[in-house]
Amino acid sequence: MFKATVICLSDKGYRGERDDKSSQVIINILEKNNYKVVKNILLPDDYYLLKHTLAEICDAGEADLILTTGGTGFSKRDITPEATLEVIEKNVPGIPEAIRAHSMLITKRAMLSRAVAGIRSDTLIVNLPGSPKAVKESLEYIISTLHHGLKILTGKATECADDRNKNK
Repeated sequence: MFKATVICLSDKGYRGERDDKSSQVIINILEKNNYKVVKNILLPDDYYLLKHTLAEICDAGEADLILTTGGTGFSKRDITPEATLEVIEKNVPGIPEAIRAHSMLITKRAMLSRAVAGIRSDTLIVNLPGSPKAVKESLEYIISTLHHGLKILTGKATECADDRNKNK
């Protein structure tokens, strides 16, 4: 069972002006897929606070996976990708590329996402969209592949090959 932390970035949510529905969607999907959610954090759209929080969780080994929601758009306060890029040691561009490609089948606005993903220490960080609908669509699409990636990252698996076509 992998440990996960969910971080929601929302100025309005942090001030109590909006309910954080996206984090609950993420938690439900994670728990359904046998992840243990160890933290659910609500932060304002603050670059330094997010950067510090991400680094602290990764460096302490508190989670195998950190999923952020919100802060990936074009607003001046949207800083999630920049803070994430500042703390990661390895970029994992395929994850947000896959999310955007899948989401483009649903809405052309998916091309406006600036989400990133990467690794720090033994923790994978993935930026997800801010809306509950987009979070659900995105996370359900990538969850099984994330699970395999985490097995590789944590040494629970050593092969990344896909054996489905082995006998073809």
